[in-house]
Amino acid sequence: MAAQEDIEKSSATPGSVEPVPDSANDADSKKEEGDPYLVTWNGSDDPEHPYNWPFFRKWAITILLSNGGLVTLMSGAMLAPALESISADLGTGEEETQIFLSIFVLAFAFGPMVLSPLAEVFGRRPVWILSSCFYILWNTVAGFSRTPGLMIASRILSGIGASAEFAITNPVLSDCWIPSQRGVSFTISTFIPLLGPAIGPIIGGAVSQSIGWRWTFWILSIYDGLLVLIALFLFRETYEVIILNRRAAKLRKSTGNPYYTESQGASETLGSRVGGALTRPIRLLLTQPILQLVGFFLAYNFGILYLVLSTFATLWIERYGQTQTQSGLNYIALVIGYTIAAQVGGRLMDRLWAYLKAKAGNNTAPEYRVPLMIPGAILIPLGLFIYGWTAERHTHWIVPDIGIAILGCGIINNTQSLQAYVMDAYREYVASASAASQFLRSITGFAFPIFAPAMYQALGYGWGNSVLALTFVVIGWPAPFLLWKYGATLRAMGKDQR
Repeated sequence: MAAQEDIEKSSATPGSVEPVPDSANDADSKKEEGDPYLVTWNGSDDPEHPYNWPFFRKWAITILLSNGGLVTLMSGAMLAPALESISADLGTGEEETQIFLSIFVLAFAFGPMVLSPLAEVFGRRPVWILSSCFYILWNTVAGFSRTPGLMIASRILSGIGASAEFAITNPVLSDCWIPSQRGVSFTISTFIPLLGPAIGPIIGGAVSQSIGWRWTFWILSIYDGLLVLIALFLFRETYEVIILNRRAAKLRKSTGNPYYTESQGASETLGSRVGGALTRPIRLLLTQPILQLVGFFLAYNFGILYLVLSTFATLWIERYGQTQTQSGLNYIALVIGYTIAAQVGGRLMDRLWAYLKAKAGNNTAPEYRVPLMIPGAILIPLGLFIYGWTAERHTHWIVPDIGIAILGCGIINNTQSLQAYVMDAYREYVASASAASQFLRSITGFAFPIFAPAMYQALGYGWGNSVLALTFVVIGWPAPFLLWKYGATLRAMGKDQR
């Protein structure tokens, strides 16, 4: 592409990706200058660095966190078929009942803004485990709710706990997997969670009709409790800063000498570290133009997806005359699209990375993730057109399902590329950067469904989806070209937020 030369030059900037962390290289140089008490990695093949862990350990942690992601996505999807029963028991109207579902998504915007920086101070493991326990507590309380107020409060709080999926998973993948394996790690980490939108409504419908809607909450709490027990034994800390700090503490204890790490070089108190970390996501969002651009693209992607899905079950029940259980089966089409994108796209991501790296003389840059956005930018409006107009004309059910599968494929394709871009560009503070980039998408995921019924009532499924598709063409089609050509420049404009 025309911007190849610019990207190759950008590989020397702070945003570039190297197999060995830059912090380790800096620390090694200081060690060579004669500081015997500076603790760093013992070379690039240090067995304690997560990059060098056995594949079994890395896969085990990845699969564990992906099951946590399944809980997060099912917590919304399982509730959808039970909303009518919840409304009857709690005496709420249609709009208030819909809030029980959507308020959970809103919590995803604010949870990672707190949990991600805490993971950069205390580590990934304790934040994930404690957040999961927080989710279990409030999700269980939701099952006991007798009033709308308690239901809304417990859904917000359980959503904050569940948002650890968005705060911790990507940073852990960045900790454990080298950039050339990023795509493969995505294929596994996203596969299990993406089953949630399909099996959630099916299980939720069956559970609510057989043993009652309250068990839709309690079953997930039990399952997440089992994951926490497994994590206590399986989930080792992956954040290199914490691992090195523990190594230094062990040396201080055994020798009495003042060993320290790069992160402990300044005389910071715990309070100042926590305070600086908690403000980092919002500082990154306000001062990093590239995160603002990525966040805007992600926001529209997810706004469209949640808007369409908010009326998905209604389409099948009201227009096609299906039962609640039958309508839930249509979510399988969505997951097929998700899965194809995750499995094929993840592998293509690694191949493109290797090809562009070799072409650039072994230099790397976050922009090497961008080309995979192009098929996603085509599939999203295509899926919207097919789904909207075939639903409008009451075509056989398989055709709208094909459209929603294509839409889901495009959404995941774009999302993976943008997430990988952020992970490569902000390796030192990947947790905070990921939270900043995802903040707006959770807001639109909550807000867009609010006007979905009015839009489809006024325009119908055909023209309603056409408006969404044409708007995406205006916003989404320039995105990969802007990131490819100007990504390095925008990254260089960002202010350091250490």
